Amino acid sequence: MHIFLSAACACVLLWSSEEHAQDGLGVKRAARMSAGVPSCLAARSRALCAQETGTALLDSKIKAQISGFKGHVSLYAKNLETGATYSLAGDDPVRTASTIKLPIMIECFAEAAEGKLDLASTIKLAEQEKVSGSGILQDLTAGRDYPLRDLIMLMITLSDNTATNLIINRIGGNAVNARMAQLGLAQTRCMRKILGDGNQLKPFPSGVSDEGAKPENKRWGIGRSSPHEMVILLEKLYRGELVDKSASAEMLDILKKQRDHSGIGRDLKDLVIANKSGALDALRSDVGIVFSKQGPIAMAITVDGMPEPNWSPDNSGELLISSLSEVLIDALH
Repeated sequence: MHIFLSAACACVLLWSSEEHAQDGLGVKRAARMSAGVPSCLAARSRALCAQETGTALLDSKIKAQISGFKGHVSLYAKNLETGATYSLAGDDPVRTASTIKLPIMIECFAEAAEGKLDLASTIKLAEQEKVSGSGILQDLTAGRDYPLRDLIMLMITLSDNTATNLIINRIGGNAVNARMAQLGLAQTRCMRKILGDGNQLKPFPSGVSDEGAKPENKRWGIGRSSPHEMVILLEKLYRGELVDKSASAEMLDILKKQRDHSGIGRDLKDLVIANKSGALDALRSDVGIVFSKQGPIAMAITVDGMPEPNWSPDNSGELLISSLSEVLIDALH
């Protein structure tokens, strides 16, 4: 996009030089090109130049926010009404942490529509399936049956790790990955079930998908994606293109109930946000749609490589995601 816009700006400059050429050939050329089409092209080129200037300004603001941050930042954002986009390493693969729970939810609704899965069916919570970290199921009574639809709600709204593992037991990571491949997403893959937090890890991985079994994929943990691919999923949800309009709307409503707003839109209390966050010792990630006055802005931001774990709400990664989201909301119109 940047190359195209620069070429458009160059076109305006060339146009100007031809219009003001002093030799006879230049005068004739300018006369020949004054029949309506040239003015349209010049106006369009000037508009593209202005867009390029806006992109450069946004780029400078983003990099100013990132300056001095100890870690790596990847992001992609798109105004779903105007089509305006911004990317910073947006196609680079990233560790998903709990944002992989979005593709897992999508697979559940897809299988339900295909008649393979009944969202009203129940799954029994066994004591050995409880896993530490985020969520409430680890503290509830084992042996009880929980509706799959409720487990999906817990997986997204509370990022419940135990609920996620129970769902993976039912559908399998391979099914999630096949669905993502069917959607044309090459990076987004579910690798395995969740081991727990750093203090109470399960002794060995389980629920490992074919992708997760590859030695080169162990570094991704439970999942891999890219900011761009996450935004593609969010846009499809917004447009009602995942499964069907009804399922897309239901999934979007679940994302709107997500409790963690430490990152995207942290200080924007008056805006509706549909998102899913993720966290590891050195990583914070957030993917979601902000329903702003400039239109719905879909964004995915990952910060990784932070040198020191900090599980407080004021983690530097969370604060950076918050500030970056505000810059993107303000600029993408």
